[in-house]
Amino acid sequence: MSWRVIIYRLPAEPSRHRVGIWRELRRLGAVPLQQGTWAVPQGEGFDAGFAQVTAAIQAAGGHPVVLGVGDQDAEDAQLEAQFTGQREAEWTEFVADCGKYEVELDGEVAKGKLTLAELDEEEQSLDRLRRWYRAIRARDRFGAPSAPLAERRLKECTDALERFAEQVYEAREDGGP
Repeated sequence: MSWRVIIYRLPAEPSRHRVGIWRELRRLGAVPLQQGTWAVPQGEGFDAGFAQVTAAIQAAGGHPVVLGVGDQDAEDAQLEAQFTGQREAEWTEFVADCGKYEVELDGEVAKGKLTLAELDEEEQSLDRLRRWYRAIRARDRFGAPSAPLAERRLKECTDALERFAEQVYEAREDGGP
């Protein structure tokens, strides 16, 4: 596995540039090594985003230095472990949100809130979970341990929404809202 390390400096003001670069690196899944120093695996799914970050640093008046790292087993293993640890944290948060989604659906059923408007809202929430899943999956280059659990939980959320939709349509047929 080859990695790219970016070391950069940005002008102190405006701070929005620093925040924007930080957000873009996080979205890319980069591993923070220390302030202003991040590592990203090379390859499809990372190269375009890395080029955008480099261009954004330059556009903000900063100076990026890009170094290639590879074929150094100990360093590669350490970077891979950090990278996978970040994905594992993302998957853990995702799985927790899947649980919250199912609790939300159960709560709407318990309240008798079986309306088309509520169904639409819950479909949007599931779409958000799907987008989030795809974003993490695209970054999960090494297969974090919780990835299969996250996939299963997303399927369970999809099944829960199907059951909720059936209840909404049954309520409508029975003369509900």
